[in-house]
Amino acid sequence: MFEGAQCRERIPLEPSPANLKRAEQHKASIELAIYNGTFDYLATFPKSKRAQRIGFKTGQIPLGTYLDEWIERKKQTLKASTADGYQKIIDGVLKPAMGDTPLVTLTRKIVRDAMSGRKVTNKRLGNIQSCLRSALSDAVDDELIEANPLAGWAYTVRGKPKLEDAIDPLSPEEQRLLLAAATGQYRNLLQFAMWTGLRTSELVALEWGDIDWVRGEVRVSRGLTKAAKEAELPKTAAGVRDVKLLPMALEAITQQKQHTYIEGKAVFHDQRYAAPFDGDQALRKSFWIPVLRKAKIRYRNPYQTRHTYASMMLSAGEHPMWVAKQMGHKDWTMIARVYGRWIPSENDLSGSKAAAMFGTPVQLPETTKKTA
Repeated sequence: MFEGAQCRERIPLEPSPANLKRAEQHKASIELAIYNGTFDYLATFPKSKRAQRIGFKTGQIPLGTYLDEWIERKKQTLKASTADGYQKIIDGVLKPAMGDTPLVTLTRKIVRDAMSGRKVTNKRLGNIQSCLRSALSDAVDDELIEANPLAGWAYTVRGKPKLEDAIDPLSPEEQRLLLAAATGQYRNLLQFAMWTGLRTSELVALEWGDIDWVRGEVRVSRGLTKAAKEAELPKTAAGVRDVKLLPMALEAITQQKQHTYIEGKAVFHDQRYAAPFDGDQALRKSFWIPVLRKAKIRYRNPYQTRHTYASMMLSAGEHPMWVAKQMGHKDWTMIARVYGRWIPSENDLSGSKAAAMFGTPVQLPETTKKTA
């Protein structure tokens, strides 16, 4: 009897006296677990149709089992790249660390203990916990647990100063060497990337129909990742934007016309196969690494072309809000936080106009004037 209903399950044993004794002992252990409130129907009878219905209802299901079911369901609504990232977190981190923990017994302490042994950055810890927090939130909605233990809480560590900056733009000399080492479509792609700030996924998804030659702009509305079967919309509304084609970008896209314009679809092709890129990861192997080596430039990832664009625009004195709009950020706060060092500050006269217009001259005391 379980939850007021009689349950029957078959076991693959011959009805011999010895096996009947074993079955009787197994039944007794199940009844004891039910009495103690620790019985997990799904773990005991994993192939049972009743288990699929009752096991999830009790909340005694192991976290790993629930996560497997959860991610398959979420793949229907998440972006392919996001779902792929969640799948890797589940398989590589959450299940090995806490997969056997019953869903209903999961606590912050268990999560903290599992995370504390990992030598990763706080950003990585945040991504891992974000995946778990989302799954547990759905478990609450499914009435499997009463509350999400990760709601309003996250485990972080006091990080050590980074020895290598994640924002590592190419210097003007490195840009020159890189473009000199690249040829054909690869050169056009590199120059276009450094002068538009598009993400690598946006570059490979770009089509000729997105180019507005009259207004001198490119419409960015989708991205193609290795995990996705086709180009997807950006995560935020700000990601859909019109980017101004500066002279260097316009030159690159004009040069590219001789290669793929007639086909009228993808702007940039992988020269190795004379076909469009199948995702953003293909850029790294196809030409990025070989060109860096040829140019004798130290390695950094292809995404640094986007950082190169931001640093150039800000160093030249372009307004941070304009740069944010060009790059697909909803406001300039991230620009200030990430690229603040490139915003000019030398001989900064900010505030001087307000001081001159609204300020009141300070009257110094007589003693102060004599001292002065």
